[in-house]
Amino acid sequence: MQDGGRRWQLVVPAGGDALRQERLTRDLYAALYGTEGVVAGFTEDEASAQPGHKGAGVGEVALWAATATAVARPASQVLITAIKEWCAKDRHRKVEVTYDGHSVAITGRPDAAQERVVREFLDKVGDAPSNGPEGDGE
Repeated sequence: MQDGGRRWQLVVPAGGDALRQERLTRDLYAALYGTEGVVAGFTEDEASAQPGHKGAGVGEVALWAATATAVARPASQVLITAIKEWCAKDRHRKVEVTYDGHSVAITGRPDAAQERVVREFLDKVGDAPSNGPEGDGE
């Protein structure tokens, strides 16, 4: 997946409730696990990755997702659709998706404006290089 794949960062904010955030993040991971063309894993927050810190601790729990380029639909659409379906299970769910410096928030009850923002996000990252936003000039 790393050769030719794309790596995304996914954060499920939970209003400072670390246990709820971890539970929701694990649930999102389980939903993405069965999605064709998507591989996901847990990231450690920066503080816990420093020498002298144990495990993930109380910091922010986040996921990374890598998408393959060899699926029928564009991989970015596969990932975003899977996240939308997960969020739709509860109107209070929210996932912050970041790729190459571009971010979008997906919620459980999107309105027309949010759908437009998500489409614009997909348009921006659809042609983005998989190794960084260099040379664009935007």
